[in-house]
Amino acid sequence: MSDHAFATRAIHAGQAPDPTTGSIIPPIHQASTHVQDGIGGFRNGFEYNRGGNPTRSSLETQLAALEGAENALSFASGLAAEDALLRSILKPGDHVVIGNDAYGGTYRLLAKVFAPWGVETTTVEMSDAGALRAAIRPETKIVWVETPSNPLLKIVDIAAIAEIARAAGAVLVVDNTFASPAQQQPLALGADLVVHSTTKYLGGHSDVLGGAVVFGDDRFYEQVKFQQFAVGAVSAPMDAWLTTRGIKTLAVRVRQHSDNAQAIAEWAEGRPEFERVYYPGLASHPGHEIAARQMSGFGGMLSLGLAGGADAARSFAESTELFQLAESLGGVESLIGYPSDMTHASVRGTELAVPENVVRLSVGIEDVDDLIADLEQGLAKISRD
Repeated sequence: MSDHAFATRAIHAGQAPDPTTGSIIPPIHQASTHVQDGIGGFRNGFEYNRGGNPTRSSLETQLAALEGAENALSFASGLAAEDALLRSILKPGDHVVIGNDAYGGTYRLLAKVFAPWGVETTTVEMSDAGALRAAIRPETKIVWVETPSNPLLKIVDIAAIAEIARAAGAVLVVDNTFASPAQQQPLALGADLVVHSTTKYLGGHSDVLGGAVVFGDDRFYEQVKFQQFAVGAVSAPMDAWLTTRGIKTLAVRVRQHSDNAQAIAEWAEGRPEFERVYYPGLASHPGHEIAARQMSGFGGMLSLGLAGGADAARSFAESTELFQLAESLGGVESLIGYPSDMTHASVRGTELAVPENVVRLSVGIEDVDDLIADLEQGLAKISRD
């Protein structure tokens, strides 16, 4: 469906009506195995659920269409997707360069699982092209980028990084979870591979766990597909179906997430309680111009640095009502978190440690006036305390 617009692809790619009943929504194939027409006679290639499932295949077609690719693979979680991809490309002695504001779980995977296997990781400020070039070695196989990053919303010029990685013979992987394919298309900007936690904006309703790898460079597709089958961290049929359902409203949801986050960022920028607002939609953000060029919107994530320090940040995170205290992001409801002790606790004491005065907001699609009022009452509550 490459000749159709994004919102159309999100609804129709991989979603043909059921040929038997005409059901407009393809059924959930909640089956663990498939009958064979004689030994080795697989119907449409389906044998056993770990190797393939019609509901998962439909989602994978949909995911590929969202990113303008031919192929995608769906996994049980975002980290399962990352793990399969990394094991497909890396071997002992290889080297990875990753941003110094990466998701804590990604860094933990590299530092705690792959490091003992003999893979070395270097963190670098990805917005500094010179620093990236200096960090790349002959054994560097992967340059790993998050943009916007989690949780400090740093912006990386994907096209510029793609040129550097390509010149070094390294593969560029972009974690597109924060932006979502509705607002950023890394493959079109030169990335080789895209990863997602589909738990977040793609699922969009805080009711499913999942991950994906999308292939701009198909030379890795069979390798990752083998890892998917051999290791088995696949998305279950119901999880795949819930993700597909969420994707169909992705375009409209993300617009509202972004509009709300922009309004909150502009409100927060004028408040003395915040020493810094981390949101690329603000002209004051150092990555604003790049984000405006490579994104179609600025997303629903923002972080706030409390002027009162760590104690104020912790109290604020515990004082809101509509913004519920929880990990994760990208759902229709608004969430607040304290990254230093929650999502990024695994990187405390490292270069990736999050400032202790920072709270992270996943801005939902509620009425924005209600959301701002909730943040205001939270500030009032901590000032009284």
